[in-house]
Amino acid sequence: MTGRSEEPPPEAGNLPTSRIGRTARVGGLVTGQGLRWAGMRTANRLRTPERAEAAQQERTAALVNELVDQLSRMRGAAMKVGQMISMVDLDGLPEDQRRDLQTKLASLRDNVPPVPFPKLEQMMRKELGGPLTKVFSEFEEQAFAAASIGQVHRAVTVAGEQVAVKVQYPGVAEAVETDLRNAMMLLPLVRRLAPGLDAKSLFAELRERISEELDYELEAQHQRRIERRFKNHPFIFVPRVDTALSTRRILVTEYVTAERYDTVRNKPEPERDRFGEIVFRFYFGLAYRDRIALGDPHPGNYLLRADGKVAFLDYGLLRDISPQRVDAERAIATAVRDKDPESLKTALITGGYLPRERAGAVDPDLALRMMRHAIRWYAVPGFRRFGDDARRRGRNRERDPDERPAADVREQMNQFTLPPETVLIRRMHGIVGVVLWQLRAGADWGAIAAEYLHGERPATPLGVAEAGHFRDD
Repeated sequence: MTGRSEEPPPEAGNLPTSRIGRTARVGGLVTGQGLRWAGMRTANRLRTPERAEAAQQERTAALVNELVDQLSRMRGAAMKVGQMISMVDLDGLPEDQRRDLQTKLASLRDNVPPVPFPKLEQMMRKELGGPLTKVFSEFEEQAFAAASIGQVHRAVTVAGEQVAVKVQYPGVAEAVETDLRNAMMLLPLVRRLAPGLDAKSLFAELRERISEELDYELEAQHQRRIERRFKNHPFIFVPRVDTALSTRRILVTEYVTAERYDTVRNKPEPERDRFGEIVFRFYFGLAYRDRIALGDPHPGNYLLRADGKVAFLDYGLLRDISPQRVDAERAIATAVRDKDPESLKTALITGGYLPRERAGAVDPDLALRMMRHAIRWYAVPGFRRFGDDARRRGRNRERDPDERPAADVREQMNQFTLPPETVLIRRMHGIVGVVLWQLRAGADWGAIAAEYLHGERPATPLGVAEAGHFRDD
């Protein structure tokens, strides 16, 4: 084997797999934060309303930061819990602080140290039925990417094909099972962050999705399905899966030579805009044209090829979307676009975001302002360049003319919930928005989204090219 360049950091192999060890971490987090939260509530009885509000914001921020710190050390489902929490509105935090903390939670998979190769090799021998030299003529022992449940190595097959080999961490399946059993312990923390959520149902959805993500044979099926859909696409590329070499814990795909996201972020504005539009079209098109939600649109999962196509990776977190769910999301976007508060409230009830028994406590006008704040970037036509601070400040003034007390707004927000089947959709929306903001990308995102949500005509040259591809397909 070849490719060993430098040893991973010492902490790389520290994946606690015992039920006691992982339960202790989660239990310690819940107990410690519970005591601190109770202390804050007691002290707030003697504080002014303003100081009590500030104390609650500080405690919420501290809770999320400790979640990030503890869960990022554990890989597996523990890390996925933090990623799930990143999709909900955090109770009582100002917009900028809420966005920063959600971004931290959403990025838990970043900077995961790889597992030393000797710990992988024994497992790979069992999966492949023999030594690696039976299958690969070259295998780089140093991983070039690492995430919550596996890491990726570059290799060359005995047939001479360059491939990317995703290998599941040894012991991670057992650790994930422990995490899934322990996940219910986190319910009190999630309820403090977002009291209106049906956290138990969300964790049930998480259990199903994570269990599927551990099966690389299932991911291979997902990837082949989408690769066929985008075969010969004018600007999107999905790598081919090597089915013969892939197993339940090893996924082998063709290796893509391309520029990574961090390089693209530093390119001139027109190139960033084009890249951002392709990312947007891939995920929104899959969701609202093909009714497939991809739940991991992490920037490490797309690469810019020399021919201008963007290669998209990672198909472990996938959920089919029902026609009824697409209709519900379309109705919400339409009401936001049309500034119709009553229609929006009806759509939120129908879509399961607002339980019918709580609907009487929700002011439709406030709900409209909240939803315009959240989704106008893709629901309402009009050019927008992400990262334009002046334009953002102008929108904030337009959105919040009455500036209600924070406690009143929080009480309204706590009436809403997150239907479990929308978890991957909301995660996709949120991370794509963060990516466009990082790219400082500009486009009429509302007009592009309308192609998929409302069947409108193509809004850009890329849209025309894509429409031609699927028309001829």
